[in-house]
Amino acid sequence: MQHPYLDGAPPRVLAHRGLALRATENTSEAFRAALDVGATHIETDARASSDGRAVLWHDATLEGFDGSDRSLADSPIAELSRLTSAGRTPGARLLPLDEALDAFPHARFNIDVKSADAVDAVAAAVRRANAQRRVLVTSFSARRLQLTANLIPDAARGAASSAIAAALVAMSLRSRGMLHRALRGVSAVQIPERAARIDLLSPARLRAFHRHVPEVHVWTINDPAKMAELLDRGVDGLVTDRADLAVEVVRSRRNV
Repeated sequence: MQHPYLDGAPPRVLAHRGLALRATENTSEAFRAALDVGATHIETDARASSDGRAVLWHDATLEGFDGSDRSLADSPIAELSRLTSAGRTPGARLLPLDEALDAFPHARFNIDVKSADAVDAVAAAVRRANAQRRVLVTSFSARRLQLTANLIPDAARGAASSAIAAALVAMSLRSRGMLHRALRGVSAVQIPERAARIDLLSPARLRAFHRHVPEVHVWTINDPAKMAELLDRGVDGLVTDRADLAVEVVRSRRNV
């Protein structure tokens, strides 16, 4: 049965760290901007404060937030909550995951678990917000992904880099059994268009992915012509920095 995270017909627009044209990425302002233009899914990154709260930020330090070299992992949530952005939205604050889930109750969140110490923090935040049905957890690390999925088994799950690599090997060997094992339990494969000079979204590979997972999402696509081309190929979701443009591409296709 398809996970509720994927309710509603694709294609989907997944706003990469929100919409940060005039907002600091991964903040309430960026998330609100993405939702206001019509995105339904937010792609974001989670790390952990020193006292175990999941905080939405991509990098290990806060240089991109306030210009400092402060380590997020070495700072308690009380200190982090007092910081303000020096970026596109001066005054914006770092956002704990549970607060984001509460603040945007109709949004679905794609959460990339960026560090080992974030595993417990992410799971606790999702449980605290009772948001398992509108969350997809993913990570480049298979271990982090599996540990997080074990703690919140009702959440949707992506595929780690090693699973994607195993799936590609299985496709080259034409082994459906190996491909099934590589992608077992995955709700959505999220991949770039190309990697190591391989077209990951060739018609044959896309068909193979679709035989074993409900959806295939591609990242990070910001050009409308490329968005349309990939949707024509049959991808189900666009991870993009330009949710405003992607929403228009999707709407134009639905109105044809």
